[in-house]
Amino acid sequence: MKLQSIFNNLIKCKSPQELIDEGVNSELKKTLSAFDLIVLGIGAVVGTGIFTIIGSAIVGSSDGAGAGTAIVISMLLAAIASVFSALSYSEIASMIPVAGSAYTYTYATMGEFMAWMVGWILMLEYAIGNITVASAWTGYFVQFLKGFKHILPAFVVNCPLWLRNDYRTMYELCNKYGWDVHDKMPFLHLPFNIDLPLAINVPAIAIVFILTLLLIKGVKESTKVATIMVGVNMFIILSFIVVGSFYVKPDNWMPFAPNGVEGIFTGAFVIFFAYIGFDAISTAAEETKNPQKDLPIAIMGTLVICTILYVCAALVLTGVVPFNAIDTQAPLAHAMRFIGMNWYAGLISVGALCALTSVLLIYQLGTTRILWAMSRDRFLPKSLNAVHKKYKTPHVMTWLSGLVVIVCALFMDLNLSAELCNFGTFTSFIIICIAVLILRKTEPNRPRPFKVPFCPWFPIFGVLTCMALMYCKFSAKATSAFYFIVWLGIGVLIYALYSYKSKRQEELEMKEEI
Repeated sequence: MKLQSIFNNLIKCKSPQELIDEGVNSELKKTLSAFDLIVLGIGAVVGTGIFTIIGSAIVGSSDGAGAGTAIVISMLLAAIASVFSALSYSEIASMIPVAGSAYTYTYATMGEFMAWMVGWILMLEYAIGNITVASAWTGYFVQFLKGFKHILPAFVVNCPLWLRNDYRTMYELCNKYGWDVHDKMPFLHLPFNIDLPLAINVPAIAIVFILTLLLIKGVKESTKVATIMVGVNMFIILSFIVVGSFYVKPDNWMPFAPNGVEGIFTGAFVIFFAYIGFDAISTAAEETKNPQKDLPIAIMGTLVICTILYVCAALVLTGVVPFNAIDTQAPLAHAMRFIGMNWYAGLISVGALCALTSVLLIYQLGTTRILWAMSRDRFLPKSLNAVHKKYKTPHVMTWLSGLVVIVCALFMDLNLSAELCNFGTFTSFIIICIAVLILRKTEPNRPRPFKVPFCPWFPIFGVLTCMALMYCKFSAKATSAFYFIVWLGIGVLIYALYSYKSKRQEELEMKEEI
């Protein structure tokens, strides 16, 4: 009997109407329009994909082959996998316009345990993904400062490596170049003959701290900053496409797919990191003026605009620079230096900083809103659910999510965090597609301002494409695949030791009130 009771609790769902009522009564300020949401989406999608991840997807890494010029096929595969999920997101987001994204939608369809696990996976997607972006931001910021070497003090332009890298990266650099780690970073001498290396990515920590303060001030103010950043970002990318097209050499496009199908699928997996922007849109549902109409427009608009930009930029990049000579850290800036336009490479660095700043801002927004929704449901301590009396933002949770990124940025590896983020993204997309199919059966008469066409086929295709890309990475026995399983295990333990008991306590309190 007890096992039956536990099982019933695990699959206990919240009704869509209950979720909608919570959203209507939310203290969050409703200020976002469809345009604001598209800005959030483009800011989250374009930045990392164009300025950083595209290089690794083309060239490859020790963990997988690159796609070469066939990156355009990889992008289309990632877009196809995204479009089915985007359509599913649009239907559910317009039907249940509340904060929490895939976590909330899972709670309405698959029950308490699956909702917790999806929320935990979304933390992997946003918080860990933010570490990747913060690390990339530091790299571009350092390059930007070097342009002022005749103006700024030398200790600012060439600050020590241990003040702009995590300790894992420092060890990798020392191994790569044969340096003595004790010469490159200080050590704290602790009792029991323990030497603790000190390596602090100061620029990454500083930008996350500043953006955390901005998010506490208000989501509308944050969106205004993101709009400016996205405007600069779009200008840089479009000008790169136009200027670079005059230097394209078709011979550089051959061989088209140097690593065959494996390279294409690996490239699709890597580039998918940049496609989580429309998920970030749905996390801001409770702060949207007209969510039933604006959310589907923003989600689909973001996907179409960003895919076109990706394909055009990839064709120009691989046409200007031979694929095996593309720089994986700053591909666009390197391409301009490759053709002798050093001044324009500096301009691209400015655009990259704006782009990555907007991504950091939006990922941090997504992290906070999902944690806030989970706290409201008592999966996390209720005290974290507080809303600022003046700014009407979840300030406690905003500080907490900012601190998580800051602490993890001290030791997380950039490439590993990007791949872990991808596993979270694929899993949440699969869950969303399945949730649409469930709601079509359980809530057939509920109003749907937007409907997935050709249902159930499109949601099924979304599940299959995401699973295929995940399988490619698992079959390669990537390190990130192992850590993803570990992450899931930790999530199960937290639910069993805290969240399950917290939910039962909440139910007991509600019965006593009645």
